[in-house]
Amino acid sequence: MKTYYDCIPCFMKQALGATRLVTGNPKLHEAVLREMAKKISTMDLNQSPPLMGREIHRTVRSLTGIDDPYREVKDFYNRFAMDMYDDLKKKVAASTPPLETAVKLAIAGNIIDFGVSSDLDVELVRQTIDNALSEPVFGDINVFAEAVAKAETILYLGDNAGEILFDRILIETLPTGKVVFVTRGGPVINDVTFADAETVGLTSLVQVMDNGADVPGTALSECSDAFVQAFEKADMIIAKGQGNYETLSETDQAEKIFFLFKVKCPVVARDIGREMGRAVAVSINSEKVGY
Repeated sequence: MKTYYDCIPCFMKQALGATRLVTGNPKLHEAVLREMAKKISTMDLNQSPPLMGREIHRTVRSLTGIDDPYREVKDFYNRFAMDMYDDLKKKVAASTPPLETAVKLAIAGNIIDFGVSSDLDVELVRQTIDNALSEPVFGDINVFAEAVAKAETILYLGDNAGEILFDRILIETLPTGKVVFVTRGGPVINDVTFADAETVGLTSLVQVMDNGADVPGTALSECSDAFVQAFEKADMIIAKGQGNYETLSETDQAEKIFFLFKVKCPVVARDIGREMGRAVAVSINSEKVGY
């Protein structure tokens, strides 16, 4: 997905929100905004928005001197989600079919996204999780299930900390021997790193690798050779979150990717043709989105 004009004010808002998260110094706020204004003025609008997201957070890290500005936020939401684990597992076990429930919960967990909102609170997360099972999903869970059954290798691209616990619940309904979970290659927003996968127990459940890039999405041109090889060889790819949709929706291998996310951005809503707040579980081909 390319960058639209409507993305530009969002870039500036995200830069300011990230800087305010770690410092109250107005001079640093101004320095980050001025630097981002320069970068935005020369950006290639044909690139996907997460590539500018990387520049935002590299700038914040560089000018504030803090390597992982969202570390406390990530730790908090990992603990918050882990406290819900036993209850959510019971809901999945008691449901028919369990896979559909797990998919809905995994998508609901995508609300834990500080790239979209820097003032997210736990009540919104709880409400989203509580509503998840009764809300419709755009996409066909049966098609998803069929792809899981046929695949020999499943690459699961993670998105955010906290959300990763809901990913674990979905992965536990899959044939775990087929699954490789993928984190970002370095800190960016509240996106998952290898440390988050360890925290929620994923490293003892499935193979975990990072993609070698600090982009809040999966920009293949920026990823490691090892990850790109795994991506190309995978029979099925589960891509969580808007950032993965923005970076991968136009790749020539999009037909094997299932995008799972909450629509939280009007630009993405227009691109995928769904309303804000909608849960999405779709594969994309050259002709249409979804089924």
